[in-house]
Amino acid sequence: MNFGATILDAEGLRLSRDEAAFFHEADPFGFILFARNLDRPDQIRALCGDMRDAVGREAPITIDQEGGRVQRLRPTLGRSWLPPLEHVTRTGDRAERAMYLRYRLIAHELRALGIDSNCAPMVDLVHSQTHAFLKNRCYGSDPQQVALLGRAVAQGLLDGGVLPVLKHVPGHGRATADSHFDLPHVTADAEQLNASDFAPFRVLNDLPMGMTAHLVYDAIDPEPATISAPMMRLIREQIGFGGLIMTDDISMKALSGTLPDLSRAALRAGCDVILHCNGTLDERRQVADAAGRMGDTAQARAVAALAARRTPDDLDISACEADLSRLMGGTVYG
Repeated sequence: MNFGATILDAEGLRLSRDEAAFFHEADPFGFILFARNLDRPDQIRALCGDMRDAVGREAPITIDQEGGRVQRLRPTLGRSWLPPLEHVTRTGDRAERAMYLRYRLIAHELRALGIDSNCAPMVDLVHSQTHAFLKNRCYGSDPQQVALLGRAVAQGLLDGGVLPVLKHVPGHGRATADSHFDLPHVTADAEQLNASDFAPFRVLNDLPMGMTAHLVYDAIDPEPATISAPMMRLIREQIGFGGLIMTDDISMKALSGTLPDLSRAALRAGCDVILHCNGTLDERRQVADAAGRMGDTAQARAVAALAARRTPDDLDISACEADLSRLMGGTVYG
């Protein structure tokens, strides 16, 4: 039977009996962790085990661990990283190697806790109007350079046994509003977008998983990209992304409507998986019921994504840290 077309979270440090029973029934493709789920290494490993036991398989467990503004693992669970844009700025022409090392170390931290996916690389371009919630999380403004850095990030994660999630497809950098709270509109024309914002995603269209952007591209469609069939066709055909596409959190305020209606709309538009975060158990049930099971095409993409998981390469932590410190001029962590 195909996986449930969802990625879901948990309320606390261990699964409740009701959560475990629900996950067993809904069989979500995977799970996502937040700060409320993270206390001690043994507890995190146990929670990951609970999640996988509930669905009876090695389901992927993801997290937002970019470093800087967005990092769920904080000391002592993980290193405290500088924001990505500051990291790139400090390393200059050494940034590609430095970003690889940064995310190879992050992958090592994640795998040690039972986490095998990370919502990175984020290849949204910096623009003069980029909202503050996103700006220092970006890697730069040049599409070619950002693509190179995104590839380094993805490879560092893959070499560490962690599946990368490319975001926010097809580009969030021109947004002047925070999509957690408002629906951003991008007014640039299609030619501008294709030449700039969409370009890094085209280069990285072979990555196993991607996450949509909750914003409207006025020149293409009046609906937010996550629930827009024209935008999803653009992502598949013009950008050429062939991997599994999950929504950004379907409960974010950028989207209007009920959770079931939004979930069905995203799947109709062409998304493969609904990501739902920070809701009650009843809300998670509503999303899972609306999403149902993956169709055959989505299932094939899910299986291909899981096949990209690999045993981590050997890593000399001390040598990796020393190399990164040299590239950073001695300042690595925030």
